[in-house]
Amino acid sequence: MRFRAISLLLVGLFGLFVHAEPPPADLVPFAGLSPEDAAAKATLPPGFKLHLFAGEPDIVQPIAFCLDHRGRVWVAEGLCYPRRHEEGKGIDRILCFEDTNGDHHFDRCTVVMTNLNLVSGLEWGFGGLWVGAAPYLMYIPIEDGSVPKAAGAPRILLDGWNYTADTHETLNTLTWGPDGWLYGCHGVFCPSHVGKPGASEADRQWVDAAIWRYHPATHAFEIFSEGGSNPWGIDFDEHGQLWAEMCVIPHLHHLVQGGRYIRQGGEHFTINAAETARNARHRDPGSRKPIFPYVYEDIQAVGDHVHWAGGSGPHAANGRSDAVGGGHAHAGMMCYLGTSWPEEYRGKLIIGNIHGQRLNMDIPEAVGSGYVGHHGQDFLNFNDTWSQTLNQRYDQDGSVYIIDWYDKNQCHHNREDGHDRSNGRIYHIVYNDQRHTVVDLNRLSDDELAGLVPSRNEWMSAHSRRVLQERAVKSAGIDVGDSRPVARDELARLIGASGSSSIRNELKKNVSEEKSSSGRLRDLWAMHDVAPLNWEEAKPLLEDSDDWIRCWSLQLVAENVTQWFPPGGPAEAEAIAALTRRAKDDRSPVVRRFVASALQRFPIPSRWTTLTQLVGHGEDAGDHYLPLMYWYAAEGPVATDPSHGMDLIRASRIPRVREWIARRIAALSLASNSFNP
Repeated sequence: MRFRAISLLLVGLFGLFVHAEPPPADLVPFAGLSPEDAAAKATLPPGFKLHLFAGEPDIVQPIAFCLDHRGRVWVAEGLCYPRRHEEGKGIDRILCFEDTNGDHHFDRCTVVMTNLNLVSGLEWGFGGLWVGAAPYLMYIPIEDGSVPKAAGAPRILLDGWNYTADTHETLNTLTWGPDGWLYGCHGVFCPSHVGKPGASEADRQWVDAAIWRYHPATHAFEIFSEGGSNPWGIDFDEHGQLWAEMCVIPHLHHLVQGGRYIRQGGEHFTINAAETARNARHRDPGSRKPIFPYVYEDIQAVGDHVHWAGGSGPHAANGRSDAVGGGHAHAGMMCYLGTSWPEEYRGKLIIGNIHGQRLNMDIPEAVGSGYVGHHGQDFLNFNDTWSQTLNQRYDQDGSVYIIDWYDKNQCHHNREDGHDRSNGRIYHIVYNDQRHTVVDLNRLSDDELAGLVPSRNEWMSAHSRRVLQERAVKSAGIDVGDSRPVARDELARLIGASGSSSIRNELKKNVSEEKSSSGRLRDLWAMHDVAPLNWEEAKPLLEDSDDWIRCWSLQLVAENVTQWFPPGGPAEAEAIAALTRRAKDDRSPVVRRFVASALQRFPIPSRWTTLTQLVGHGEDAGDHYLPLMYWYAAEGPVATDPSHGMDLIRASRIPRVREWIARRIAALSLASNSFNP
């Protein structure tokens, strides 16, 4: 059954409640508890305990946090929210908390940075902090001693992020991807024009509902997926698939590269310079938004449920949605990949629910080229209407930290006096009295880090991969705080010349010899993070017996299409032939999805043979993603060569794709009155 049909079925089922009596008001027993009482009154599954790691006055208004390679907890206090203060007069702070005696409560707190302005995102890496604070994405170098402190002023990497609109949707929840990029969210009602400081409009990228990413070494910035509402939480699963929560629209989204998703409002926008140039006449004259009117159909949420009651919309049952999950307002996404919780939680999606004062749990099931998300039993309930958790992350032991904004007011508005600035909590969820261990991955050798890469303890693996990447970038003489671009082939050359090739060769060997599928995939990510996967290395991996190795070798090598595959050259022809083989013969619909994503990065004239094979898979007609992803890859070719588009209609065995091609050709004909198919 098509996911679209499932969605319609759900709408019909929820619609049964429209004319019925509204659900009863939620009865939440507590409000305005002390930090200690709040931890004690929360309910969790048997065997779990909620520890108060820190509370007011030691922490207030925690808006973003991250963990470093030592397991320290870095937290940004959002005291400026909801308005940016006058330049130079910000009052946001960044603090570093440590638990040195293992009692799940901090015993050392360092104020690392003050006078920041409207901070909304925070991540550690490459010897410093990456900070989202509209209008800037910044890097702050840190002197990482026993008492960490800033080693210099913030360096502005990107600007143009909007802070004049809906400031609960600015750049947020910065997260390292397995591919070595820094990922972040941006909401639908914050129209931004992002680029390097001083960049012209032509060199900037529009963002108003998207997941974006930034590479710390090459300084490339791009849109990963477009659409959504106001996400405030992303995470990656065992196979590097990106999950996000949304507010107001259905909450659960599996985001794929190049995907166009249902939007809460506004029109779709062009996601790269080439697409913008092709659609120049569609730019909004007021905002200068580069509109993309040819999506035709959006990728929908994958959840088979919502967390609000009834069929009258997400706001209709505010305060009456306890039985179905607590309501429509979500913040924080974690795919649990620790090793201390029971195995039944591995791979489950833990999602914060603001109006529901709880953590929801969704259960992903692989279907077709993607997933369906099922409604799991809520994992935690604070039983306290003031609780508003914003994010959660697992640590080196598999225990989980949560930050709680904690405020009587649950809704966004622009009044600066609308929030209680005296509250804030950090909790630590521990199973079966798991001990807290002290680590410092920077003290390990390259070989020791490589030994941790295949680990099922994803915290150990992910941080080991990042430290190896940091060392390679540093040895190549690249300054992550200097936003001047570095080409990927130049990055590979510099790293190869710096002596980092030996550890990369070890990781490359491990991709072949590691026994577990997930371990091989982690080795491949680490190998690419140290130095970009090149075409000669990718070719045998595209023939690998493991579906995910084939998928990720496609995605990683396609990151650098213009340099690995110069247009019109033999390398490009060889790559297109390989993509076409995968499109035609690969048994995995997931691989075909990755082909469609990778194809969007190739020059338009090169896509036809691969597209012809993709659209010939009639069995993909009912898939949640594939018809749309095929169309997103085909729109550019059809728009530039409509005669060839007619051939693609004849080749297609997917009715919706035929319809979209015909619509695009008709739009060309109406616009020019010069083409008669």
